[in-house]
Amino acid sequence: MNDLTQSLFVDCCFTKPFVMGRLAYMDRRIAFEYTPEFLELGFELSPFKLPLKPGVQFSTDMVFEGLFGVFNDSLPDGWGRLLLDRKLRNQGIFPNNLTPLDRLRYVGTHGMGALQYRPAFPFASMEQKEIKLDQLAQECTQFEAKEEEQFLDDLIRLNGSSAGARPKILVSLDPETKLIRASDNHRNHTHPDWIIKFRSFVDPRDMGSIEYGYHLMAMAAGVMVPEARLFKSKLCSGYFGVKRFDRNGKIFLHSHTLSGLLHADHRMPSLDYDAVMKATAILTKNWHEQKKQFRHIAFNIFAHNRDDHAKNFSFLMDEKGIWSVSPAYDLTFSAGPGGEHCTTLMGNGRSPGKADLLKLAARSGIDHREALEILEQVKEAVSQWKQFAQEAGVSKSSMQLIQKKLIMLDSKQGL
Repeated sequence: MNDLTQSLFVDCCFTKPFVMGRLAYMDRRIAFEYTPEFLELGFELSPFKLPLKPGVQFSTDMVFEGLFGVFNDSLPDGWGRLLLDRKLRNQGIFPNNLTPLDRLRYVGTHGMGALQYRPAFPFASMEQKEIKLDQLAQECTQFEAKEEEQFLDDLIRLNGSSAGARPKILVSLDPETKLIRASDNHRNHTHPDWIIKFRSFVDPRDMGSIEYGYHLMAMAAGVMVPEARLFKSKLCSGYFGVKRFDRNGKIFLHSHTLSGLLHADHRMPSLDYDAVMKATAILTKNWHEQKKQFRHIAFNIFAHNRDDHAKNFSFLMDEKGIWSVSPAYDLTFSAGPGGEHCTTLMGNGRSPGKADLLKLAARSGIDHREALEILEQVKEAVSQWKQFAQEAGVSKSSMQLIQKKLIMLDSKQGL
């Protein structure tokens, strides 16, 4: 690449940093070129939209402002973007003037998955003191509702590049002392990293318990989920947290959302579950992974999780280049846009049911009897919502509201 106005090196870090290639902003377009050394490895990190081949490549669409989806996955959205944009304004920088490469500089080495970017914008490291969750939750609420700027720097450093609308932090949990500290996202780091969510000021006070109840319900349904727990609080019923699944000891796993893989904008309904299953089959080439994905889909339908957009499905690649479906995440009760699923099921977004799931199974090559067995297992788990809600500390009003919706769903849709 020549005559570059702006460029970034991209490192792929499975067991050690390896230069994957270089991004460049050229004539208002974003270009990418793999290094010859990475081409020799043969790792297809984004086979649908960024094929492994020599030469400069440009994205053919503008879904992510011309950025390839695999790199857009590194960028924060929702809460994380709000924090960064507020910080930039404080420094006299208009956020709309930034290119996607500028934003990747802010991600640097603190992104999810195995990709890192340099040169990075330097952020001061946080003092390694114990983090008080209740205090931080109050700071998030004050910042979100009243634009309290004194908390901004700490919230940015704790956010990493995690996505999603609700406030969340990336922390290290000492397995022996149980102390919570800021994570440095370094491969020599020995303590497991966790993502802990706080409720938005528009969420119910027991939002963490509701999500933890759904986590327990998903486990009972046989859905593969990350390790999770409800962190104690004196202000509410608790904070929902999950252990990062893009780390395996000192090995970084490459993470790719379905949104980035297919260049599907998660901010608007754009996919059908048929496309989800087809992408899973092509990418993983594994029947076990396809059935795992089908079970996740069935849970979304049965449990009234309608925030099922393209960024809430991900895949992982290990250091051997093998793809798998990631553990399911962001599983909770949600109404969805206009009361519909973000992702339709055989064209049905408002009232998908058992018949649609069986059609999807047939199109995906899943045996009818095996599909029925999966659906029955998921349905049985969802029917026990009240038990999981009580275990998770969900309030009586929230438990009954969700229970009513699940019963209506079962009766109307033939679940």
